Amino acid sequence: MSGLHLSHGRFVLRLPAVSGAVRLRLVLVWCVLAVIVSLAFGLTLAIGSGDYTAPVSALWGAGDDPAAVFVVQELRLPRAVVALLAGAAFGLSGAIFQAATRNPLASPDVLGITQGAGTAVTAGVVLGLGAPSGLGPQSLGLGGALLSGLLIYVLAWNRGTTGYRIVLVGIGVSWICVSLTSYLLSRAEQYQAQKALGWLVGNLNERGWLHAQPLAWALAVLVPLTLLLARQQRALHLGDEVATGLGMRVQPARMALLMCGAALAAFATAAAGPILFVALAAPQIAQRLARTAAPPLTAAALTGSTLVLISDLISQRLLTDSVLPVGVVTGVLGAPFLLWQLARTTR
Repeated sequence: MSGLHLSHGRFVLRLPAVSGAVRLRLVLVWCVLAVIVSLAFGLTLAIGSGDYTAPVSALWGAGDDPAAVFVVQELRLPRAVVALLAGAAFGLSGAIFQAATRNPLASPDVLGITQGAGTAVTAGVVLGLGAPSGLGPQSLGLGGALLSGLLIYVLAWNRGTTGYRIVLVGIGVSWICVSLTSYLLSRAEQYQAQKALGWLVGNLNERGWLHAQPLAWALAVLVPLTLLLARQQRALHLGDEVATGLGMRVQPARMALLMCGAALAAFATAAAGPILFVALAAPQIAQRLARTAAPPLTAAALTGSTLVLISDLISQRLLTDSVLPVGVVTGVLGAPFLLWQLARTTR
């Protein structure tokens, strides 16, 4: 007899024979985060920077004010979309790294992924590497982040990889990239240094559809792939021995997950710059809200979008005469979180 039966958070579908578990608290967290993201997105479109307030209805061309339609559709909407997508990518990437390495401090901006992107962009600006081939900051940042992620995995390999080795190697690669970036900036002209620093801090100013479209296509491919790997992610969080006992091939699964996480961070960094602490904080906040054993992937993505959208709103409204880079705000908010996380991990 066909039918859907619910009992204690579990569902059973007779035809076809499918069963699973529904975490009611996690569903509630999804709903709350979705509402917050929607409100923050709407506020970004409505008030943005400056003193000009536009109705959100201008998003679909409603109203008699063409200026409001232009401001919302051409100026504020692309920036808000980049913030939404980049936050989701960073949050999802952080959840992957933290689960695969079993370390709450593992994230792309701690392991050197975003630092690799920063080094590539700085080299392109200072040395003119991108000019002959026509590569812009987006392409350079994407290539640098992916190369950094691949280098970390190769250096951490010793008849397999472990989360501990990946974290240690990642921190080393991170500081190498930071040193190279500092050296390049010391050689740069003033205008080159200003251009590079404007990207290195994480910035949504002057972001348009050219930045949003590659990130949207990347998420369309990487998010379903990551969700398909969710079972391996949960198994790896239990430890390599348990995962092997469950019949999983640990090394291929870890490599697939880490490559997905590195690619998500790479595309987000290429679009918005290395926005600090989002990938570190979003998975931990989502895990505590949902009370799960490992960072929940979709909730971490929604939390990342929430953090970036709210931080961008603060950056636009905090000062009246200028717009702060969003990375400054996330850095100020994320530094105390990192200190708290370090103290908690030490205990």
